[in-house]
Amino acid sequence: MRNYEVTFIVDPVLSGDEIKATAQKYVDQLQEVGASIVHVDEMGLRQLAYEINKRHAGYYYCIEFQSETTTYLTTLELNMRRDERLLRFLTIALDKYGVKYNADKRSGLIGKAKRKTKATAEVAGAGAAPAAVAPKAKIAKAQPPQPDNLKRIEGIGPKIAEVLKASGVDSFAKLASMTPDQIKDLLNQAGDRFSFQDPATWPAQSQLAAQGEWDKLKKWQDELKGGKLVNAPAASSAPEVAAAVATTAASAVAVAAVATEAAAGEEE
Repeated sequence: MRNYEVTFIVDPVLSGDEIKATAQKYVDQLQEVGASIVHVDEMGLRQLAYEINKRHAGYYYCIEFQSETTTYLTTLELNMRRDERLLRFLTIALDKYGVKYNADKRSGLIGKAKRKTKATAEVAGAGAAPAAVAPKAKIAKAQPPQPDNLKRIEGIGPKIAEVLKASGVDSFAKLASMTPDQIKDLLNQAGDRFSFQDPATWPAQSQLAAQGEWDKLKKWQDELKGGKLVNAPAASSAPEVAAAVATTAASAVAVAAVATEAAAGEEE
């Protein structure tokens, strides 16, 4: 697994929500290609060393991530180069020393300690010395886990992903633990515009995503249409729908396993 970090400067004239949405866009892009997000550092507004596009300050972000391939980095940098909301960006590969440095920095082992001056206490008697004060240990703030990109589930778009996250469903594991009827109730509560959605396959897709079975999920999604089963027998009840989904998912997984074994046999 290779380690990288990309640092970029967002135009400070944007609103706070627009700045966060810009950063989240590239977090989602990295997750969509299978990269693992290690840390997102919101460095905040900082003074620029020189003027860029008539701006003297910028909002800094740094995303550290892991990936097994580098083929998508060219596309990522092209998107950043075309993004008018970004002033500058820089992508670098991290060696083991860079990875350790970042980890130590997050845990509070690296950085300037702020010196606090303390007034000298009045001593009642001559020759009395002030008591030594033990320094307070610095407690590192834990980075909140990044939510999963639910848009990788066939049938879920940006608006539906926002509805699910607003209801507390922000991970593949949580979505996989729900039944289609429960998901349908959440969509109906969000408004009539979402009532026509069919979430029958979403829990099964989410289960594969939560387990990291991306190849198997992709093969199955190729057989779906908008997240719906194609040419599936009509089901009159929720259990029958779930059974049809499970059967289709199992078939897709079996096909993927056979294809993998066949490829391995050819290589031997």
